Amino acid sequence: MTKKVGPAGRFGPRYGSKIKERLLEVELQQRQKHPCPACLKPGLKRLAKGIWYCPKCGLKFAGKAYKPR
Repeated sequence: MTKKVGPAGRFGPRYGSKIKERLLEVELQQRQKHPCPACLKPGLKRLAKGIWYCPKCGLKFAGKAYKPR
């Protein structure tokens, strides 16, 4: 993993730097701690594309693919 592309470094020299930078931006947004819309506690989990789950209050809802809102 390199400093510039982080987790996108798993692709090595393939696909080009711009694509890996865009991927890094999306993955970092997706993996950050999002607050639950019901209990406002951070820690939503992404179950599938657009399906988010709060393990603290049990809320499951549909949102965007990479971010809940």
